[in-house]
Parts: sequence; structure tokens; C-alpha cells
Amino acid sequence: MLRLSRGARIGLLAVVAVVLVFMYVPLFLVVLNSFNSARIASWPVRGLSLDWWGQALVSEPIRAALLNSVLVGLGATAVALVLGTLVAFALQRFAFFGKQAVNLLVVLPIALPGVVTGVALNNTYNQILEPIGIHVGYFGMVIAHATFCIVMVFNNVFARLRRMTPSIEEASRDLGATPWQTFRLITFPQFRSAFIAGGILAFALSFDEVVVTIFTAPAGVDTLPLWMMNQMARPNEASMVNVVATVVILFSLLPVWASQRLGREAEDRD
Repeated sequence: MLRLSRGARIGLLAVVAVVLVFMYVPLFLVVLNSFNSARIASWPVRGLSLDWWGQALVSEPIRAALLNSVLVGLGATAVALVLGTLVAFALQRFAFFGKQAVNLLVVLPIALPGVVTGVALNNTYNQILEPIGIHVGYFGMVIAHATFCIVMVFNNVFARLRRMTPSIEEASRDLGATPWQTFRLITFPQFRSAFIAGGILAFALSFDEVVVTIFTAPAGVDTLPLWMMNQMARPNEASMVNVVATVVILFSLLPVWASQRLGREAEDRD
């Protein structure tokens, strides 16, 4: 086991402290300014108030944007769960020509800049589908988010499938179980935690997406990140944006905690 000298430990702790301060002090300022009584966010905060929280709670644009984000996130997650799991099984269980190319193509959307994906889909919707009478509308935004959410599910399920013991499934089939019974009772329980964790991460990724949404959202439709970005151009609305950002920060902790716990449970079973 590597042992560090006292000076090295102090230096390492100092670097970690600087990184944590750099990451979390801005978030703390956002939370603090959500209680700022002033109309314009400022530092230092001279007075605290819950007025902005009350206004955000009854704001119809915020409710509509939140509903859009949730619906799009759930739709993209559902598509990602189905397609990501199927692709993971195909690449892990079968050998076929072009297998590595398919693997690359599945992972590529998460590596591409969002603006490239957004422009490509926008051109597809407006220049190819619209002229032939196919109006994608809201569904187009769901598909756009699903293109990169699939990677979250695929990576989690594929990694779990590689650690599974095929002999258990073979024993189930030898005992007379049908393929569906084997999947339901043997296979799925073994990768269920990875499946759920991938879905949680996919939803979080979709909920937070801005760039692709800008290019694919129908006219007049805002998700919560789009609403926040638009309101930042209005200084008088900055405090309300801080309220929404604070709520998003708090809820963002849930998928991270859940995915980590599911990952630990899967490791404990192994």
C-alpha cells in the first residue's frame, strides 16, 4: 500500500479543498441568492426573504416548463431503456459482422457536441420530414434526447451482462423453463439494478439538456433549462431563476444517490 509523506498529504488535501471550493461555492451563492430580498441578485446579500419562492411556486411558465422537462425526460428514458437494453444484449450475447462498428455508433452520440446533434436533427425534421407531411413536434424532442440517453442505459446494462454467469440461465433452461420465464426470473433480476441506474441517469441527462433542445423544441415550448437560460437575459428575473436552480440542485442529488446505491448493491451481490 502506497504511503505518502506528511508534506504530500497536506499538499493533496489542499488541492482537494481548492477543487471543492471552486465547484461548490458558486452553487452555495445560487442557493443563498434564491432567498435574496433584492430584485437583482447581488453579493453580499443584504436581506433574506421567501417572496421569490412564493412567486416561483405560482408561476405558470415555470410549471409548464417543468412539466415539459418531466414528460420529455420520461419519454426519452422509456425509449432509452428499451433500445439500450436490446443493443446491450445483442452486443454481449451474439457475434456478428460489424459488431465493433455498431458498438461505436451506439456510444458516438454522447461524444458528439450537442450542437452537432441538434443541427443534424433540426435539418432532418425541417428539410426531410416536414416536406413529406410528417410533423414530429413534441415527439421529435423526445427522440432527440433519446439518442444520447441510450448510451447511459447501454453502458450500465452491458457492463452488468459481462459480469453475469451464463450457467445459471443454462440451468434454468435445462430444468424446462421457457425463454420468457428464464428472462423474467433469472436474467432480469441479475441486471435489474444496472437497468434502473441507467434509467435514472438517462432521465437526469435529458432533464438537464439545453443545446439539443434549442434546435429541436417546437415553437413556444420551453423546458426548464430553456426557461432558465431565457430568463437570465432579464436581470429582474434572476432571483426567480435562482429559486428554480436551487430546486434543481436539490433534486439532482436524488438520481446520483440512487445510482450509486444501486451500483453498490450490485457489487455486494457479486
